[in-house]
Amino acid sequence: MIVITSPTGRIGRSLLPLLLDEAPARGERLRVVVRDPARLPAGVRDRVEVVVGSHREPDVVDEAFAGADAVFWLVPPDPRTADLDAAYAGFTLAAAGAFARRGVGHVVGVSALGRGTPFARHAGHVTASLAMDDLIAGTGVAYRALANPTFMDNLLPQAARIRDEGVYANVVRADVAAPLVAVRDIAAAAARLLLDRSWSGAGEVPVLGPEDLSAREMAAVMTEVLGRPVRYERQSEADLRAMLGGTGAGAAIVEGFVAMLRAKEAGLDAGVERTPETASPTSFRTWCEEVLEPAVRA
Repeated sequence: MIVITSPTGRIGRSLLPLLLDEAPARGERLRVVVRDPARLPAGVRDRVEVVVGSHREPDVVDEAFAGADAVFWLVPPDPRTADLDAAYAGFTLAAAGAFARRGVGHVVGVSALGRGTPFARHAGHVTASLAMDDLIAGTGVAYRALANPTFMDNLLPQAARIRDEGVYANVVRADVAAPLVAVRDIAAAAARLLLDRSWSGAGEVPVLGPEDLSAREMAAVMTEVLGRPVRYERQSEADLRAMLGGTGAGAAIVEGFVAMLRAKEAGLDAGVERTPETASPTSFRTWCEEVLEPAVRA
């Protein structure tokens, strides 16, 4: 039995198709935890067990993890939270107890790069995510944290601006090169770990993409793929705060993003070497061709 939390989020939507055929072929059942089952495609609802509710709640995870051999763990965003630790480790407390109580053998979680760097203690969302990893690992369950850099897919909310103005924005300096990862590669890494549970203990699995790119280099790739000029515009932190506040995000979320991006500019994501084991296949150019361009042209 494999349990998938947040199955309707970006990563969950990519993970489910990878497991729907492969897991049953290996004798595995699939169970999902979801607030609104109607958000699952009909073809998925017919092929998985569904536990309705938030995986923050003790009764929900207790039901969901009964008979579970492996769990995919992802904390959903909480834009109104007053405290990042509560949003990550606090959200996970009930599940941590249920892992042990229900005898879950393996957990795969979505986390971030930065552990062991001098920036990890002051990196906002990343700091809170690493504390969540420590909580899960402390239960004694076999745990792998998918240690991710910035998601390529985070550009999608800017698709309209890229189309209309030829601009995309962030607060990081234009010349800072860093790894990027496609959501589908994170899902693929999760699927491999969930299906082949020959691993034990606690550790990280970095998912680094195939290359480091700066914002200026990303703009050049987008220009070539989209066939129109795209330039990078560096925002001020004040502009970022205003933009995030305009989406309804609370102060803790806003300041967490500011701190995280400061840490990324300083080198938060540079602490892991890219090797054949830590690289993932989707290049930024491929992602732009297959994901961004259709979104821009929609």
